[in-house]
Amino acid sequence: MDTARLVSLIAAVITTGWMSGLFYGFSVSVMPGLKRSGDRTVIETMQRINVAILNGWFLLGYLGALLFTGLALGLHVPSEGRDLLPPLIGAFVTYALAMAVTARVNIPLNNALEQAGPPDRLDDASAAAVRQAFEGRWVRANAWRAVLCTAALGFLAWALILR
Repeated sequence: MDTARLVSLIAAVITTGWMSGLFYGFSVSVMPGLKRSGDRTVIETMQRINVAILNGWFLLGYLGALLFTGLALGLHVPSEGRDLLPPLIGAFVTYALAMAVTARVNIPLNNALEQAGPPDRLDDASAAAVRQAFEGRWVRANAWRAVLCTAALGFLAWALILR
């Protein structure tokens, strides 16, 4: 049982770290780089990213972070490792909040961007409107995801230290 607790905690750290890094990377490089690009470039690039990111590695990190954190939490409840419960609960809650931001803001914006169609078929005004409806809200929500995932990772590091 002790091995399962440790392995689930390490898996939670790794997958949460992946997600924290992904959202941080978008916040500090991808979106600032795209901000300097034209409307059609932003639309096309984000449409392509939104398709490419739906792969097994992303899903392992995105779903795995919640599942492994929940597993680590569940395995520590009936054990002598109850002092790990506060940081594990903190990690689970903050990561779940990041997922809620994704579901309520980023995914609907990604879907609306896809609904706009190919950017080369948009006139200048339409492309500008699509970008304006997408970019600012998506960037702010992604920053929240980065902060929440980083907090979850910090909680998990705290749990590892306590262990």
